[in-house]
Amino acid sequence: MISKEYLISILDKKTRVDGRKLEDYRKVEVEYDISKNAEGSSKVRIGDTEVMAGIKLEVGTPYPDSPDEGTIIVGAEFLPISNPEFESGPPSIASVELSRVVDRGIRESKALDFKKLCIVEGEKIWMVLIDIYVMNDDGNLQDAAALAALAALSKAKMPKYDVESGKINYKEKDGKLPLEKMPVECSLAKIGEHILVDPGIEEEGLLDARLTVASVGKEVNALQKGGNGTLSIDDVDKMLKLAVEKNADNLKKVKK
Repeated sequence: MISKEYLISILDKKTRVDGRKLEDYRKVEVEYDISKNAEGSSKVRIGDTEVMAGIKLEVGTPYPDSPDEGTIIVGAEFLPISNPEFESGPPSIASVELSRVVDRGIRESKALDFKKLCIVEGEKIWMVLIDIYVMNDDGNLQDAAALAALAALSKAKMPKYDVESGKINYKEKDGKLPLEKMPVECSLAKIGEHILVDPGIEEEGLLDARLTVASVGKEVNALQKGGNGTLSIDDVDKMLKLAVEKNADNLKKVKK
């Protein structure tokens, strides 16, 4: 691990340890249909960070306060093979936070039309299960996970459902998910006085503060602050502008 003083000395020269500019992402790649059993699936690579996402649909009971709306359930698993720090067992705080931030970006942007996921009001709804698997951690798992979830949702197809028998036929499809908007997330780090996008794993270990921004177009839908350091109003303003710009670029990687 490099020292923070050395890292800041490099950032002072408007460059980074891996040669990127402060406002540059690593190479972003999206692969689709990696699982034949999921309703939609994808693999996203941001540099050497690699995350997979799969979509499954189940029939469930609606919440009492939203009897005519379906829902999403996001889960994330940090596989031990992806980072020596990750362990088997119950979800870690980091994995719970990652799944919640992905969930929030989808919900707050109203990406899915939940009313179209209602089967029988007050009785049966579609539950969209979004499972995220970290295959390799080289920093910025949040953006990779959010992009993988979106890519998988964009290709997911609804299985056939017979209301009378209550049986789901996963081999037959009944159209695509009602995906109305395409939210993307961008994570930015503040290290010293510098703001940079897509922090690598060494940069994450030395950051003062982090801000993840979910947006659709120029509309910001959700924010998540991390790290122990503070962000000024000017910092947040710069981060928001950068995030909206970078989210527009990464959205081009996703097919709908």
